[in-house]
Amino acid sequence: MKFNSRTILMLVVVVVFAGCAPPKQDVPKAKTYDELVTLFKEWREFQHPQTVEGVPDYSVAAMQKQHAELKKWQQRLQAFDTSGWPVKHQVDWYLIWAEMNGLDFDHRVVRPWANDPAFYVWFYLSPSDVPEREGPNIHGAVDMPFYKQPLSTPEAAEVAIRLRKAGAVYEQAKKNLTGNGKDLWTLGARSIREQTDELKTFAASQEPTYPDLAAAAREAIDAANQFADWVTEQAKTKTGVSGIGKADYDWYLKNVHLVPYTWQEEVVLLERELARAHEAMRLAEYSHRNLPPLPRAPTAEAYAKSQNLAIDEFMKFLGEEMMTVKPYMDPAMRAVIIPFTPLSEPNALRGFFHEVDYRDPMPMRAHFFHWIDKAREIEEPVESPIRRVPLLYNIFDNRAEGMATAMEELVLNAGMLKNRPQVTELVHIMLAQRCARGLGGLYQHGQLMDFDQATKFASKWVPWGLLPADGGTIQHEEHFYVQQPAYGESYVIGKMLIDQLIAEYARQREGKFNLKEFMDEFNQVGIIPVSLVHWQMTGDKSMINRVTAK
Repeated sequence: MKFNSRTILMLVVVVVFAGCAPPKQDVPKAKTYDELVTLFKEWREFQHPQTVEGVPDYSVAAMQKQHAELKKWQQRLQAFDTSGWPVKHQVDWYLIWAEMNGLDFDHRVVRPWANDPAFYVWFYLSPSDVPEREGPNIHGAVDMPFYKQPLSTPEAAEVAIRLRKAGAVYEQAKKNLTGNGKDLWTLGARSIREQTDELKTFAASQEPTYPDLAAAAREAIDAANQFADWVTEQAKTKTGVSGIGKADYDWYLKNVHLVPYTWQEEVVLLERELARAHEAMRLAEYSHRNLPPLPRAPTAEAYAKSQNLAIDEFMKFLGEEMMTVKPYMDPAMRAVIIPFTPLSEPNALRGFFHEVDYRDPMPMRAHFFHWIDKAREIEEPVESPIRRVPLLYNIFDNRAEGMATAMEELVLNAGMLKNRPQVTELVHIMLAQRCARGLGGLYQHGQLMDFDQATKFASKWVPWGLLPADGGTIQHEEHFYVQQPAYGESYVIGKMLIDQLIAEYARQREGKFNLKEFMDEFNQVGIIPVSLVHWQMTGDKSMINRVTAK
């Protein structure tokens, strides 16, 4: 889910950012990049809510206090004169600026602690494929992928203590939650219940070694179920819309996610890409009309073999044609093979991405570039200390999701699929699916559709019936998109911004463009908004200027 030229004069900065930055006051100018790094570390400490007896405090009084104090942090940031700094350091200034705007927007508009019951999910078992867990999430939740497995005895004790805070978390949530968005409440109850499935799995895995930890997980299940029952009852009284509206969406896109488009412009772009994806897919389908349909892998053995061969082919192609491949990348790709799931009946659906993957694994191997990104964060951390930690408010979304989506078409255009002609159909179907579900999210926030209408719209526009409206994929995606503005379309918008970056980068090297050089430089910049990547890699401020323009 998520910049501006820092060479402009500070007087212009104050004028441009009026309304999202505090009035200029008599504050000494800060001059050095090291001072910015210090500010960043202090800002991150401030951004977290205060914790009282192990429970994060999202009470009305605590949130009002934090919002009031935010102005001082914005004032400190505005005191930096960055006009003589290298572009890469100016970029870091804008990352902090966007995060501060994100906290401001949370207080003014989204207010997840008051509007979204799913904000209070307290346990996560599976890892995220992007730098930070998607969506607005409560600070301090038990996120097991951050723990090395198997757990040590001290870590098991720590997790047990944290799990036993669930009851107190949910009691505070009952006081904090006052919103009226019907879809957020109805779907929030489902999210709270779903975490109990992971808690059950976790409890069973820990019982033999750490029975007290397993007991703590079962206590958390009881607390979550009681809270979900309360949310379900409250949801019956809710009547409001859950989308934030077009005007607030426009502000959020530019000031937080640093995307140079408005809500309306994104709708037009995604509608255009949806039509393009359908046309390309149908023409490919027509040209392959004399070929038998792609079969789904029939057995676990056949599926595993196809996955491993696809990774071999993908990594070989990357190394030969696209980028420098490091030893850690192949294991990162092999760690995420999706387990085989037998069909309950011949025509049953496993889920959208399974249906693609079981027909041919190559499109998802391209999208799983995510996991190379994740491994790179550990093995080759970027130079900037500000970029070594995940950006808040999912500001990384258009780079992380945009690049994973772009890779699907990049490898197609670069020739990797020349011996897999029918796989082009799957690539275009995947793009159509992302356009359709992104539009569903935009329509929800534009208050043109509710959740149910958005899921049906997305289902309608995905070929082959691979995305049923009542299926888990679109049900969870459209819920997430109404929780987290800007994320739903970030796959396609991010891809389009990367297209623009490649175009400008290659134009500057007319006749001498080298894909490997581009990708290696791109990968070194970090998981930050593409508008900033564009500026740093090309020196072209056009995207930044569009973000800052009124």
